[in-house]
Amino acid sequence: MTQWVYSDTVRDHFLNPRNVLRDENPEDFDAVGRTGNVKCGDEMVVYLKVDPEALTITDCKWQTYGCASAIASTSMLSEMVRGMTLDAAARITSKDILAALGGLPDNKVHCSVLGDKALRAAIDDYYRRHGMEDRIQTLGPRVVCHCLNVTEEDIEHAVLEGARSFEELQERTKIGTGCGECQEEAQRVLTSFIEKHFGL
Repeated sequence: MTQWVYSDTVRDHFLNPRNVLRDENPEDFDAVGRTGNVKCGDEMVVYLKVDPEALTITDCKWQTYGCASAIASTSMLSEMVRGMTLDAAARITSKDILAALGGLPDNKVHCSVLGDKALRAAIDDYYRRHGMEDRIQTLGPRVVCHCLNVTEEDIEHAVLEGARSFEELQERTKIGTGCGECQEEAQRVLTSFIEKHFGL
């Protein structure tokens, strides 16, 4: 029998997910954020209701198409953000979600990253809908390798999928196989994401 490698908290949120969008009409929400990782097949959608005076999140529903880790991560996130201001919720990181869950296996950390990205996309959507574009902090991914159009987001995904060296990154993204001028910057970005997600 295969050993269960997840915490009891992950198991609970997987088997009893909180705040799933079921019968509610998505159009009744004030904002929506969608993100996905084609490499693993997970997709997350986060719906928010917001108090327009206090700019606090009064409700958070979600739909996730993915594995147990993706479901548990989004369920936990939906509980964490209720009552938070939009600015405070935007500062939630994948590490915060991981800590609340009691951790995830290294090859499943990308699920918690998708959760906080979907949340930020929903927060940005609220700001756009209400003429507060100056509050939006999420920018498009920066291109590191211009020859092959490899972005910081591509490097982050590679790290979350197991890349720990430049050679492993290159195998996954082909970065630096053009002119090669990006190698130093790619190594710096690679190291920063390894430290961010795994503390190595």
